[in-house]
Amino acid sequence: MTLFYLRPTAARAALACAALLLTSGCAMMGSGMADRPMSREMMTERMAGWSESSRTAAAEAMAAYGMPDEMTATTATWHDSGPFKRTVVYAEAVPHRFPGPHDDVMEQFVDYRVPPAMFDELAMYDGSVMAARTTGELSARCDKIAFNVLALNLAHEIVTGAMTVEQARTTYAEQVTASKAGQPARYTERLLFTPMPGAADPDSPAPMMGRN
Repeated sequence: MTLFYLRPTAARAALACAALLLTSGCAMMGSGMADRPMSREMMTERMAGWSESSRTAAAEAMAAYGMPDEMTATTATWHDSGPFKRTVVYAEAVPHRFPGPHDDVMEQFVDYRVPPAMFDELAMYDGSVMAARTTGELSARCDKIAFNVLALNLAHEIVTGAMTVEQARTTYAEQVTASKAGQPARYTERLLFTPMPGAADPDSPAPMMGRN
């Protein structure tokens, strides 16, 4: 979806803003601004108060996927971005110390069904890798696309039994070190598994709830 900026005049602007808030957020600029699609300059202006890590991540996402499909005051979102179902860059940087200090600012999602019995293992592996059973999504939140790819690949290795949590954490650190040194790091280069469309699990009603 392309986000448009509306003149903040009279009831038309107020109603339009309210409608946009229910969908992708209302991005309003100063009065007298003509209606037009988001430009790189507009996006840069809106990110002026974002963390440096967030602005860097947004620049990487734009270089890879083009302009975002949606933007609010605190997020920029790309749908169907490369191998990912969704990419979201957040204005707020969340400090993360594994495998080394960095800011978690970019979250990337794939369709993937994680067996409930494996949720604990993923939590022990990396607190920034999150599985959502109901929507059937697996996401990783880091500061670079390559390291989100790495995090998801190793999560897949854990889920399939190819690696233990300890092995995945060790491999994660080794791959980041190699990547930063300009050496081959195959887990960072591309997703090594196929996402799973239709992975949503709506569960079933509890017996006492009946069918309503």
